[in-house]
Amino acid sequence: MFAKDNFHTKYKTVFIASDHAGFELKDHLIKHFPQVPWIDLGPSAGTSVDYPDYAEKLCLELKGNLQNSCGVLVCGSGQGMAIRANRFKFIRAALCWDEEVAKLSREHNDANVLCLGGRMIPTVDAEKIFKSFMIAEFAGGRHQARVDKLSRGE
Repeated sequence: MFAKDNFHTKYKTVFIASDHAGFELKDHLIKHFPQVPWIDLGPSAGTSVDYPDYAEKLCLELKGNLQNSCGVLVCGSGQGMAIRANRFKFIRAALCWDEEVAKLSREHNDANVLCLGGRMIPTVDAEKIFKSFMIAEFAGGRHQARVDKLSRGE
């Protein structure tokens, strides 16, 4: 387990967005990790919004900051956000439900967006998943050629 006060990230910016179903978890992560350089892209309340709009907003913000930034998207299941985010060639969004998946998504897939299900994952587990994602590093090597194939056009 990681201590909250010594957890640090290498990223200069961590963009975060949600829909109404992910609003509480988004807000919790921001408050629980005040040392993270968050940029909250909304929404600012838990009223009904469309998840594709917020996924797109985050991806477009991330586009200009790919070397020093990553993203976190939260909706009810996490799946809708992941589907929309992965439509962008420069995004590798990973729907993560435990620490090991979060770690491997970074190490093997060089994921740059973490997707979480606000209705699926207990808060304490989401904290652990987030930390695992943020700490893990891309392994490169044999994984690089595979990751390069992910960004190919049609």
